[in-house]
Amino acid sequence: MRFYVNKNTQTNGDHEVHRSTCSWLPDAENRLYLGDFTTSQVAVKEARKYYGQVNGCCYCCPETHTS
Repeated sequence: MRFYVNKNTQTNGDHEVHRSTCSWLPDAENRLYLGDFTTSQVAVKEARKYYGQVNGCCYCCPETHTS
């Protein structure tokens, strides 16, 4: 599955990780492609290379959504 991280922060400071199939996937100019991964946990780890505060989307990555 392809994963992306939102370049824009949420109100709490998080950059959300999304699957490519998510209804809440940011527009192309507002997202960074992370790669193809088997789990969102690996995608979140990759996103932390770019942003300090990362969270999984509550809709498409509930297993990594913490706040």
